Amino acid sequence: MPIVTIQQFPRELEQRRELARRITEAFVAVYGSTPESVQVFFNEVDAAHWAKGGVMGCDTVAPSPARDTQ
Repeated sequence: MPIVTIQQFPRELEQRRELARRITEAFVAVYGSTPESVQVFFNEVDAAHWAKGGVMGCDTVAPSPARDTQ
């Protein structure tokens, strides 16, 4: 029984549905699993509950488009 755990920022329900569907399809195609045996757990982490490089996610500023291209 494959179990997949995904840690991510909060996403829309429709996005999680699509991702779970595609992950299930991949296990069926590659491992020959039955769709019913594949379990996908979503652990959504709010920006106030994680840090990168010592800076809390809620304290970061999104990069400007000009900075992304350099």
